[in-house]
Amino acid sequence: MSMLHRLEDELHNPLPLRFEPLPPSRDVLCAFPTVGTILRVILDVDCVTYILQLLKVDQWMKFFHVFCKMHDGLWYGVFTSSSMIRDMPNDDILIFERQSNCDQRSLGELDRMPYWSCPWPSKITEVKRIDVPFSTLMDVLTCKKETNNFRCVVRFVAVIPWRVEDFRAPCGAYRVRFTLEDPTARIHAYAHAENGEEFFSCSSTDALKRKVIKLLGVPVSRDGEGIMGGARNPPWVQCYLKSNPIKQRHWIFETKLLG
Repeated sequence: MSMLHRLEDELHNPLPLRFEPLPPSRDVLCAFPTVGTILRVILDVDCVTYILQLLKVDQWMKFFHVFCKMHDGLWYGVFTSSSMIRDMPNDDILIFERQSNCDQRSLGELDRMPYWSCPWPSKITEVKRIDVPFSTLMDVLTCKKETNNFRCVVRFVAVIPWRVEDFRAPCGAYRVRFTLEDPTARIHAYAHAENGEEFFSCSSTDALKRKVIKLLGVPVSRDGEGIMGGARNPPWVQCYLKSNPIKQRHWIFETKLLG
């Protein structure tokens, strides 16, 4: 899926991490499945009362004629006056099939990879530990440990600062914030100090520019220069993350950008 968001706009108009204006509580977040995409649905003002009367907690419902839209790369549904809703018995065969598919994906290591990355992620990144099973970004967000490490398949969709020349702080250390996404969530992850040195692993500014252009899916001209402002299609890549889910802080480490 192409990104229309311009890299140079990220500082003042950042990509949202979620469709909702406010983040859900941790209890709500931990109730979500950790594989697959959760489609947020908003209610048209003309049918709010009607829908709220029909919705039931812990009850399967079937929606008809829901209009799907996209906002900054995030899909959401709109329930309008022409949409319909119907409750379903919990023993419906369709529910059983959906739950079985979800359970199967939750158990399999390769099934936690995005389907879009099949048959295998791009090789422009390299992780040190390939023995670690794959995790989704929702696994990262809902982990109950204070700190943990995860091997994920993600897309790098935004960066601050956007100019490679500004990746280093005045002290000389890397200080870069990326926005990562997979089908389950978006997060901010940092390439900082020695972890940044390992990730970028490049002494030449021009060589690093070429690597970052590939990572962010920037289209290039015939002479290899990035075409800024064009639609981007970031590749699916492997990335190793160190995470503190309680504080919602995540760092890229033991990962190398090969380009």
